[in-house]
Amino acid sequence: MTTKSDAVPKTAPRTRGRNVLAVASGKGGVGKTWFSITLTHAMVLEGHNALLFDGDLGLANIDIQLGLMPKHDLGGVISGRISLKDAITHFPDGGFDIIAGRSGSGSLANLPASRLQALSDDLLQTGKSYDKVLIDLGAGVDQGVRQMTGLANTVIVITNGDPTSLTDAYAFIKITHMARPKTDIRVVINMAKDKKEGQAIYNKLLKACEGFLKISPPLLGVIRADARVSECIRNQAPLLTRHPNCDAARDIEAIAQTLLDEE
Repeated sequence: MTTKSDAVPKTAPRTRGRNVLAVASGKGGVGKTWFSITLTHAMVLEGHNALLFDGDLGLANIDIQLGLMPKHDLGGVISGRISLKDAITHFPDGGFDIIAGRSGSGSLANLPASRLQALSDDLLQTGKSYDKVLIDLGAGVDQGVRQMTGLANTVIVITNGDPTSLTDAYAFIKITHMARPKTDIRVVINMAKDKKEGQAIYNKLLKACEGFLKISPPLLGVIRADARVSECIRNQAPLLTRHPNCDAARDIEAIAQTLLDEE
């Protein structure tokens, strides 16, 4: 499993937030945003106050999945019309706050470096008011994604059994590791038939990481395929509210518990 180029973009080191987690996928379509929403919700149900930041300006969709129409979003922050705190919207059904992106407004990669750094600093400062801050990263490995990745104490890479998903997940892990070797990278396998299949998918990714990068990012969890997930997305409803006892809900709750227990 290789990438098109061995050149790794240089990224200046940034301050990391001890309470910040970033969720990445390398590519779209693997359930990254749904996972970010549901993991945030699970942490709230465990008694933590949380902020979910939509780090994908080009295809922002956290607010859409939640059925929200925020008065303000990240587009207003970037244009300088409002502060980052003013862009916070509360999601009452989940008990957490979000900062929505603006779909179609371009990528964070298009921001000048100074503006991107200022946004990152604002997010870390705003995040001090929360127990947990989760960043739903954009797909790919552009400058904006790398910048936001660098803010996180832990980076969760979500993938599934699709070969392109695995290849792109490996590419993200490679670039992140080579830019910041001490990054705590975890892997989540989504939409697996069962735990055994999820472990087999993870083993393929692990083999590539160990063979080419000499690292072994641990498996954080396997989320079983569950028809109720797509039903909730269609109905813009949280899984942990609508179907709290289904397989996928229990799997995400276990992932959240693992992360919280480590504290």
